[in-house]
Parts: sequence; C-alpha cells; structure tokens
Amino acid sequence: MPYLDELNDAQRAPVLHKDGPLMVIAGAGSGKTRVLTYRIAHLMEQGVDSFNILALTFTNKAAREMKSRIAGIVGDAEAKNLWMGTFHSVFARLLRHDGKHLGFPSNFTIYDTQDSQRLISAIIKEMGLDKDVYKYKQIQNRISSYKNSLITVKAYFQNPELMEADAMAKRPRLGEIYNNYVERCFKAGAMDFDDLLLRTNELLTRFPEVLHKYQNRFKYILVDEYQDTNHSQYLIVKALSDRFQNICVVGDDAQSIYSFRGANISNILNFQRDYDNVAVYRLEQNYRSTKTIVEAANSVIANNKNQLDKVVWTDNDDGELIKLHRAATDAEEGRYVAGSIFELRMQEQLPNGDFAVLYRTNSQSRAIEDALRKRDIPYRIYGGLSFYQRKEIKDILAYLRLIVNPNDEEALMRVINFPARGIGQTTVEKIRVAANEFNMTAFQVMEQVEHVAVKLQSNTKRKLQDFITMIKSFQILAQQQDAFTVAEQVAKKTGLLLEFKKDGTPEGIARMENLEELLNGIKDFVEGQLELADAEGNLSEFLEDVALATDLDQDTGDDDRVALMTIHLAKGLEFPVVYIVGMEEDLFPSAMSMNTRSELEEERRLFYVALTRAEKKAFLTYTLNRYRWGKLIDAEPSRFLEEIDEKFIENLTPLQDSYRYKSLIDRSIFGEVDKSKLRSTKPVPGTPPPSHAPTEKQLRKLRKIKPEIAQPNAGSNASELPLMEGTWVKHSRFGQGQVLKLEGVGQDRKAEIRFERGEVKKLLLRFARLELMDNLAN
Repeated sequence: MPYLDELNDAQRAPVLHKDGPLMVIAGAGSGKTRVLTYRIAHLMEQGVDSFNILALTFTNKAAREMKSRIAGIVGDAEAKNLWMGTFHSVFARLLRHDGKHLGFPSNFTIYDTQDSQRLISAIIKEMGLDKDVYKYKQIQNRISSYKNSLITVKAYFQNPELMEADAMAKRPRLGEIYNNYVERCFKAGAMDFDDLLLRTNELLTRFPEVLHKYQNRFKYILVDEYQDTNHSQYLIVKALSDRFQNICVVGDDAQSIYSFRGANISNILNFQRDYDNVAVYRLEQNYRSTKTIVEAANSVIANNKNQLDKVVWTDNDDGELIKLHRAATDAEEGRYVAGSIFELRMQEQLPNGDFAVLYRTNSQSRAIEDALRKRDIPYRIYGGLSFYQRKEIKDILAYLRLIVNPNDEEALMRVINFPARGIGQTTVEKIRVAANEFNMTAFQVMEQVEHVAVKLQSNTKRKLQDFITMIKSFQILAQQQDAFTVAEQVAKKTGLLLEFKKDGTPEGIARMENLEELLNGIKDFVEGQLELADAEGNLSEFLEDVALATDLDQDTGDDDRVALMTIHLAKGLEFPVVYIVGMEEDLFPSAMSMNTRSELEEERRLFYVALTRAEKKAFLTYTLNRYRWGKLIDAEPSRFLEEIDEKFIENLTPLQDSYRYKSLIDRSIFGEVDKSKLRSTKPVPGTPPPSHAPTEKQLRKLRKIKPEIAQPNAGSNASELPLMEGTWVKHSRFGQGQVLKLEGVGQDRKAEIRFERGEVKKLLLRFARLELMDNLAN
C-alpha cells in the first residue's frame, strides 16, 4: 500500500485505526485532509463497501478534491459509490429518497435566501402587517435561527419566553408568520436551506424504521471540520452513528470561528463524553509555516482557557520575524501594505498570487484597494465585490454623478426611486418615452414635467419636482463645499443612510460600514487635495479620481493577483506572504465580540487562523487613528499584539515613549519663557556652543532615536522648513522626492517636487506633510 508511505507516523495511526470512535485533533497545516482522504481509501482497501461509508465536509470543493484523490487509489467506479459531500447536499439526497414519509415529493424545490425572503414579504403583506415593524429580512433570519435550534412552529407556541420576547420587540405575530411560511412551503412542495437539516432530524426522529435503515447503511461515518458543526448537524451525526459508533471526526478547536452561523465548539470539546472508549490522535506537526510563525501563533492561542490539549510544532526553518508596522491612519496603512508588496515583488521576484491581505471586516478593503491601484498592483476581492462595485457604493456614487452631470441617465435611473419615493417603473418608462420623443434628456423632461406632454397624475408630478429640487440643492452645495461635505449631505438627505440603518441584518450592517468607509475615503482624498496648489478637493475631482482608479480594476483574466479577503474566508487557504491589517481594539477583536469570554476567545481563534495562513512571511499593521464617518478617531493597538511573545516580533515603527499625558490645561495661558532671566550654567568642556536650532547631525540623530520628533508632516507647518532647490524630502502619501522649484512667500509659499514614481506635484507648503531627508544619503 504505497499511499501509506506518504504519511508520517502521527498521520498513519488514525488511517490504520478501523473500528470504534476516534477523534483527530489536527493543528493548522498538519495534513488533516490527507488523513481523512487516506482513511476512507484504506477502509475500502480493507474490504469496507463504499456504499457503507458516509463522509461529510463543509464545502463541495473539499468533497470533490477528496473523492478525486480516493479515486486515484481505489478506482473511479468505487469512489462514485461514496456518500460524500456537504451536510446540506448529502441530506437533500436522503430526503429525496425518504421525504415522502413527511409528505414531500421526491422532486421538492429548494428555496434559496431570496426565495424565502420574497415569500415572507408576501405573507407579511397578505396579513396586513406593518412592513417597517415586520422587516422581511429580519423575520427570515429569525426563522432560520429557530430552525437551526430545532425550534419548530409547535415548539415555538409551547415556549412562552420566545413569544414574550417577540411581543416585547413589537412583533407579537411572528409565530403566525412562521406558521404560514412553513405551510406555504409545504403546499408548494419546497424546503429552504435550513429545512434540509430540520426535516432530516424530523425524519430520523419520527420514523425509527428510516433511522434504522440509514444506521445499517452508514457503518462508517467521517466528519471534517467537526468544530464547525451546529446543534442540528450534531444530532443527525449522533443518531446515524449510534448503532455501530464507527465515527471519525477531524477538527481543530483552535480554528472554531463560525459561532455567528450557529457553530457550537462544545461539539468537539465534549466528543469524548458522547462516545465510549474514544481513540484520540493528534496531528501536531505543521508543514506549512516557519517555526517563528507557528510558535508566535501558539503563544497567542495559549491565552484561551477553553481548548483541547495539543502543541503544534514544525521542522521548518525559523524564518523571518513577524513584522509589526504602525501607521498614522488607515490610508497610510494601505500605502504601507502596497509599498511593501511592491518592494518584495521586485527584490525577491515573487508573483502577485503569493500575497494575501486579510482583514476583520469587508469595509477595510477600501484603503487597501486604493493603495494597490495607485501602485498598479492587480488584486482580487474574495467573497465579495470590489469596494466600488458594491451596490450601496454604486448607489451613492450615482447620486454624486447626477449632481455633477444631470444628463447622466444611467445614474438617474439608478437612484430616481431609491430609496423608495413613490416613483414607479411606469412613470420612469413614460419619462424615457417623452425624452426620446422631444429629444430631451430624462432630467430635462422631469424639470419641465408641467409643460411636456406626459400623462402623469398630479401627485406623481409633485414627487418628480421634489426629486429635481433635491438634486439642484445638492448642485448649489457642490459649488460651495468640498466633496466630503456634499457626499455626507447626500447620504443623509436622500435617505440612503436611514435605509441602511433600518436594516438590522448582518448584510445591512455591512452596507452601513461600507458607506462609512466611502465617506472616510472621500475625507482622505479632500485632505490630500488641500496640499496641491492647483486642486480644490471638489466633487468633480473626486469622481474623476474614482473613475481613473476603477479602470485599473477590470478583470483581465489574469489570475496572478494579490488576494484580499476577510479572515473568515481565508480559513483552509495558505499564502507565502500574509498581511493582517487593522490590528486595533474594537476592530480586531471586534467591539461586538467582547461581551463574554467565549466571544473573546473566538476572536482570538480568528487571529490564530489568520496568522497560520502565512507560510514564509507575516506582517501585522495597526493605526494610531482611523476614520469613522469622516472623523479621525484615536485607535488603540489590539490586545492580541501584546499576547505574541516579543521574541517573534520585529517592530518596524517603535515608539520610544508610547505614554503621553493629555493635559487638561491650555498651555497658551502661561505665555513664553523669558530666557534672559534664566540662570546661566557653565558649559561642559569640549561641547559646542548652544544653538537654538538643531544641526543637521542632531536632526539625523533625533530621527534615529525618536522618529515622531522629526516628523513635521504630523501637523507642523512645512512652510517653515529650510527648503532649497535640490533638497530631498519625504511625503507620507507620495514618498520621496526632490524640490525642483520654490515660489511665493509666507503662507502662500509653494514647492514643485518630483517624486520617486516620476510624478511632479506642486504643494502648498502650509498644508504639505513633508519631512526633510538626509541629502547625503540620496
């Protein structure tokens, strides 16, 4: 059996174990998929019929890859007989065979989330309920949660606490909606995604003969990622495996990160209580990461109290220390990441596909995307659209485009009735027809709706005129204010902000975060434009910047791109170089996940997952300030940074004195010190005479010892710097550059600078964030 030679001793042991319950605790990068695959193949080689094996995975991709590798050992025909797939796909198959016991046809329909939401919305309307109280998305989430917790309609009405909680939330008829929804699905011969688990539990519980059939059928059961199973999945597996107890579960409690989907970590922590004489195997050798990354991750996860005993180790090289970088703002953080990727690509000839940037929330991608585009570094967003392609972002950008150019019909049609303002599709079609007939733009037809022959009711005409008035008021504002002020007013007065705020679902919260992030980006853009002598930071400039930027984001079919994704999506993946950004309190760990120890421990496991995605190099970044709704908020480094053993960290931006007392007294009340009254002191022999201004040598020493002192860009006036033609400077946004020309005096002094990427900028020095460089070194 040559395939056994590919396994180490720790991996071979669970593969050779045949009968009885076993748990494989598999550390990150330890080869658990190989063990699961080879165990199935070995069972078949030992004479177990492939029809008697059930393998449950969490992705169809994992199931396909495992079945393909098994087919290479035992043959394609036998591999096809395996019941292998995701929980939902396997139990949908089971229900098509035996769902008739529950009254469902074998060809029942499976409703996706949108199907369910449309049906719930129709039921709410038919029942005459207030749709602003009974929001269909929230109701759908609630029903989904009930089903995954095995709370049927009958169980709901037998639970006074649940009914009282819904009554307190001013939704006393939620139970009726739930009942109507279940009846309508049954009548339509349909199940939703959650029914595939709930109805399987019902089938196995109500019909012992069906349970007996499948217990005899599935004599060997294997479950991947067992730590991610929810209560409903746990009960199905428990019922099916009870007769023979030949159950093998593989997982890692340190990578349990899906409690928000109902995953219950106690399933793996309590596995040894559920079955007798459990054999426990540990896969502790990491084949993926360097020794530094593995041990750093261990030092963090050791802070969790509720975990299984294991010590992950590796024979790999020590590798480089983990780099820690502090940035002033999230925009600067993005520029650092992009610059670092650019340098590593050049220095080590690495492809773009070797890099991944991981973040806690999707909204953080905006600053990273902006910086990568400016460096012409191709990237791909995983698990979501590019920031500027997301619906909520396109909605507000459409408003901004319409303000700048009212003839932009695509922008007009996108927002004319969003948020809903009673301008229906029939009205829109009439406007379009009139525009074509009279050779006018749709906006012009709406402006002159009283004079153009369009058959509309007076109420509809008033709504159109109100919309036109709103857009024109924004146009007046845009002539007087910068892009951020206009965008902020658009978000509020159009009702977009309120629309997203009303939606309390995870999707609605994400849209709010993305809208906030767009406003942060506009604020950063406006502040950057203030430095340019020939820029105003207005709406037209911003829209042009976005249009040029998004042109570089087109899909060229090239897969060699930097990967951008949330940490949840990164699970199971690996990259040579990983950047984990936003390492700040209230962001990571999330402010919404620090109410209990269990929530905080899941956040820590999430960081463990992020760090162990890295093979060769890992970078951690945090900011001192982060924009929230256009305001710069102080940020605090994440507690997880302190939990990493400092011997594994190289701090690229150390603070010599991180503690600074913020005085409650205005220093100006004390006036200036009269130096003529100071007592004189004898100079130390051999020291140069005192000077009020530091020498160039002293400046260089200050930069080495305490970088924050030598950073006039942190708010000081660059017009006071001793600049000359030929002087080398450093800008926080544009990088290094050389002064070509100086003009003006005092507060109007300007500098024309050629920066390292060849671009020439004319900066107004009173706003410019410049730092003198050591010209001898350049």
